Amino acid sequence: MLRSVYIISGPAGIGKSTTSRKLVEHLDRSSYISGDDISHLPVNGRGKPWICQETHKLTWTNILSLVKNLIEFNYDVVLDYVTFPSEANWLACELERMNVNVRVVYVVFMVDHETIIRRDQLRDPSIQMGERSVILLNEFIEALKDERHILNTQDYSVDQLEEVIEEILNNNRFLIS
Repeated sequence: MLRSVYIISGPAGIGKSTTSRKLVEHLDRSSYISGDDISHLPVNGRGKPWICQETHKLTWTNILSLVKNLIEFNYDVVLDYVTFPSEANWLACELERMNVNVRVVYVVFMVDHETIIRRDQLRDPSIQMGERSVILLNEFIEALKDERHILNTQDYSVDQLEEVIEEILNNNRFLIS
């Protein structure tokens, strides 16, 4: 059976984790990878992955290994992480190079500036990202030349999570490979 990797991306505070945790419940054999957790595996000497190239590379190398292992053991993978198109394409290419037969689905949640600020403020203060959420939103706007991977979640509430999940599972426009 062909397995899938679902890369759920977007700026901090946009609903990646909430959606990813719900998505794994819809898959028969599923696994969940928090990219944030993977990036925090190194404790001392770790840089911020968006600044430190070594931390960034180590995080993605670890994600690749986990994805490959889970797919080979017949699990679908849901990756919850701030993932830009270049990283999603790199992951898909590396899996193909390793002869891992898999569908890669890349979905980027997007909203407007006011909504990202409001959603960030609704988060627990210990995990609020503040200005970083807006910076990431602007970086995604600049990086996303292929709009087919964008899912505008502006008008969705948590009560409509099932609709978002159905869109991710059934819309082929999000496919990389």
